[in-house]
Amino acid sequence: MVIAGFMLENLTDRLGQALRNLRGVGKLSEDNMEEALQEVRKALLGADVHFRVARDFVNKVKEACVGQEVIKSVTPGQW
Repeated sequence: MVIAGFMLENLTDRLGQALRNLRGVGKLSEDNMEEALQEVRKALLGADVHFRVARDFVNKVKEACVGQEVIKSVTPGQW
């Protein structure tokens, strides 16, 4: 139970850091998302998510977000 709690807390922290890296960006691009998505992938793998699931998730997020205009009241990290 303690290990699962630690893994979840670590995953939460790492995902939060990855999203904070996108703050202040007006438009999502492959360049400004690449580092954040690498961190997301590493965080998922560190939490024992199967590598194919992590890869597919990151690819779907990238496809859905690249080129999207960011809503003025929502930061890219929140998006």
